[in-house]
Amino acid sequence: MEETERKSLKQNLGLWSATAINIGAIIGGGIFVVTGLVAGVAGSALVISMVIAASIAFLTALSFTRLTAWQPVEGSGYEYVRQLVAPSAGFLSGWMWIIANTFGGAAVSLGFAYYLSEAVPGLPVKIVAALMCLAFAGLNFIGTRQSAMLNNALVVIKIAVLGFFVVFGLTSVNASNLTPFEPFSSGVLFGAYFIFFAYGGFARATIIAEEVKDPKRNVPRAVLLSLAISTLVYIIVGFVAVGLVGSSALAASNSPLTFAISATGSPVAVQIVSFGGLVATASVLLTAILGVSRMAFSMGRRRDLPQPLSFVSSKFGTPYVAIWVIGIAMALLALFFDLTGIVVVSTFALLFWYALTNMAALKLGQQNRARYKLLPAIGFGACLVLLAAVLFLEPVAWIAGVACLMMGAILYMLRAAFRKSRIHQS
Repeated sequence: MEETERKSLKQNLGLWSATAINIGAIIGGGIFVVTGLVAGVAGSALVISMVIAASIAFLTALSFTRLTAWQPVEGSGYEYVRQLVAPSAGFLSGWMWIIANTFGGAAVSLGFAYYLSEAVPGLPVKIVAALMCLAFAGLNFIGTRQSAMLNNALVVIKIAVLGFFVVFGLTSVNASNLTPFEPFSSGVLFGAYFIFFAYGGFARATIIAEEVKDPKRNVPRAVLLSLAISTLVYIIVGFVAVGLVGSSALAASNSPLTFAISATGSPVAVQIVSFGGLVATASVLLTAILGVSRMAFSMGRRRDLPQPLSFVSSKFGTPYVAIWVIGIAMALLALFFDLTGIVVVSTFALLFWYALTNMAALKLGQQNRARYKLLPAIGFGACLVLLAAVLFLEPVAWIAGVACLMMGAILYMLRAAFRKSRIHQS
């Protein structure tokens, strides 16, 4: 047997690899997949939605950096919430992270298939998306070093493609497409909710902290560096995309950047951006499976989830059970749910998870100096405000998100009852 129950992971990743994994997780889901959804609700003010989402992400990132500097562990926010808030809250944070990123991986696999269908009309989009989930699960099984090397290459390619999109697209921007500009409309807040789906990737390096060299130094730097780079790219690309075709037309496309660049009249530009869409969504899917499987590994190690999820391959040093369970789950979601529904549920779960992580940082601040409490408190409140706004703007998001949360609560109670019965039997 090549597999074993060894519970430690190899430290293969340096600062650049950790930063690239984060950038790979951020850039792709938002710009290439949900830009159209954001434009549909925020209109020409979608860049304001991006700034709001980035601000909340930055506050939460600061909480992550403090927590990681305190104790770098695989599973990150789940472990911190478990230790600093309560075991039950830790379980729910880990559960909602798994929900958020499993749904998120399914969403970007659909994005990949939509961009591929631009080149191959009539492609069975959902089947292709499901097959991508399974193929990338296999790549993650081989090892983080191998998947990180591929991800580094993908990040360079998609940044180059987005740079091309901006430089080439700027020449065809029509100022009339940027109006009306309504930064205070309720749609801007809902747009921030949608685009936060993409910013969920900024914490990916904290989830794999045990596999990063010198994690107390490199993980916080990777988080902040990747968030700054990605936010700048988002704002510039979003501005150009709306300027090319207008928000209404952008909202009608499943491959928004390809559609936007088509306004230049250049078939070559369309092909280049379509290729970039494939690369971007592929890199997000790759890192999504990496991150979610490590959370499942961490929860399995704690026996909050079935213990086999913590089994590690002796040959590749990866949590093979967790990887394949997550890959199959993503494939099933891609087959049976639509893109908008998947994004709504994913973002609800992300915001819930980040709210609890900010709470953990707030608790850590209480153990240290009072001045460390302010930013986590603001981050916690900002997550709640965005969730509350969605309650009024899109109640379906709450229904689906709360249903997932209740599933986690029921699972936790069943697990607690099972442990209690075993104690009585012994």
